[in-house]
Amino acid sequence: MKTWKLVSGILSIVLFIIVAFQSCAAGLANTLAENGESGGSAGIIVAIMMLAGGIVSIATRKGSKGGNIALIVLFGIAAILGFALAGSYADLNIWAGWCAINAVIAIIALIKGNKEKE
Repeated sequence: MKTWKLVSGILSIVLFIIVAFQSCAAGLANTLAENGESGGSAGIIVAIMMLAGGIVSIATRKGSKGGNIALIVLFGIAAILGFALAGSYADLNIWAGWCAINAVIAIIALIKGNKEKE
């Protein structure tokens, strides 16, 4: 799991830049179109959660129960927000999917860590 946490952390930090720029463009498009959607704003929140999750993932890659719980919360909230508020910003579903994958892997790491200590 150490390798996965390092790789997912680095990828999440890199993807933060892409998601942030896309979200700014989507937010601008939503504002100009006056369509009442909030996909761009949700994308910014998802991007910030991805950045925080990436940092936590790298910092806690050697394995800790609290680190895995923090990853579940950060990536889980990002996934829920991304799927719920994507609207016409379809790429947000992809980024929310990435967050959901990271949350599931953190759940697996948490369960695997508990079984190893028993």
